[in-house]
Amino acid sequence: MNLKHISLLLSVTLILISCSAPDANDLSGGQVDYDQTKKMVVDILKTDDGKKAIQDVMTSDGVKEKLVMDQQVVADTIQQTLTSDAAADFWKKTFSDPKFAQSVAKNMKSENQQLLKDLMNDPEYRAMMVEVFKEPEIQKEMTDALKSKEYREHLQQVITETVDSPLFRAKLEEILTKAAKETVQSKAGGEKSGS
Repeated sequence: MNLKHISLLLSVTLILISCSAPDANDLSGGQVDYDQTKKMVVDILKTDDGKKAIQDVMTSDGVKEKLVMDQQVVADTIQQTLTSDAAADFWKKTFSDPKFAQSVAKNMKSENQQLLKDLMNDPEYRAMMVEVFKEPEIQKEMTDALKSKEYREHLQQVITETVDSPLFRAKLEEILTKAAKETVQSKAGGEKSGS
């Protein structure tokens, strides 16, 4: 069954209902009650034949083509909805919720990291960033931020945490041991060449 079959089935059902003899108790003059018609159509669609008819319609090439063509309409509608003033107010209000903002940030973390990596490899973006950091106002703001008491305390805390870290200590010990070995080897090599 396809769309023609379903519409034919529904048309025949409605004609049969409208042509049926009116009930003597029916005060509406032979008109079929909307609820009865609705119930009958729903019952027909719930049958195996009705379900199969709907599946046939949804898998037919004409309907698929129509759905594909309507995707642009859907995309345009979504774009108009998201860029409207009401949508802007909605998103501002929604993103002011810390839980929602945190959830979105977590979900977009990898995409944002990749975006930043791609931008850092883009010569045009890098040149633009260099120009931004050369501006006197930006330099002054950065200098003021770096001189602030809060930043110094934060920096001190980071350094303390880093020095106290067992991983950092192990790495530092490895570097010092390697440097000491190289120094001993270079002195030993210098004494051999001198003698």
